Amino acid sequence: MCFDTDSLPPIPVISGAAVSHDDLVLEAADGNRFAAFSATPQDAARVGIVVLPDVRGLYRFYEELALRLAERGFAAIAFDYFGRTAGVEKRGDDFDYMPHVQQTTPEGVQADVAAAVAHLHASGARSTFTLGFCFGGRNSWLAAAAGHELKGAIGFYGMPGERNGLPGPTQRADELAAPILALQAGADEHILPEHNAAFDEALTRAGVEHEVVVYDGAPHSFFDRKQEQFADASDDAWRRVLAFVERYS
Repeated sequence: MCFDTDSLPPIPVISGAAVSHDDLVLEAADGNRFAAFSATPQDAARVGIVVLPDVRGLYRFYEELALRLAERGFAAIAFDYFGRTAGVEKRGDDFDYMPHVQQTTPEGVQADVAAAVAHLHASGARSTFTLGFCFGGRNSWLAAAAGHELKGAIGFYGMPGERNGLPGPTQRADELAAPILALQAGADEHILPEHNAAFDEALTRAGVEHEVVVYDGAPHSFFDRKQEQFADASDDAWRRVLAFVERYS
């Protein structure tokens, strides 16, 4: 399963960091209006990060993650997937998200990513990355094939292989035009070792700079403050995220 709605990113708060945040409504090129949450540091940020949530769309975990990124000097924007089917209003914890997930398309998700990237560029960011989780992890990697001119694409426990008849990042490795960081759960019940190995091999054959990291024994959605027994994996994953952004920005 993905995060509980009361989960929080396992990232230390930087006390005293000057950060501003806003609830936004962005518009994609196809006319879709969708909710987003923007967090920015006090000083102009050269690096921008688009946060792609899990299957439930935009909620507190990802707003908090955007704030943690801004505390570290990045402009961050987390966005919602369901503007086309659920509107732009805030939703409760009882939101029935799966019917809306089933109506998303790869093209629609990437149109929304493009709008988020454009917002970051308009705010002054010159190097942009995507950072996604679960459903968002897969779509974060696919964003590297969508013409956004990303510096890198990061995904936590995303499915890299084919799903519901649609090719995944593994099948589209030749199209990925940015370095890839994959942070996978070794005890994931649905994303299996062979999926991760095939992704690694496909990226190598395609000549894509990448790192596929598998945390042995860690379950899907281990990156959660409530998962104290996997704190070491979370700490390592967060260090890798920061190092990856630093290296490629």
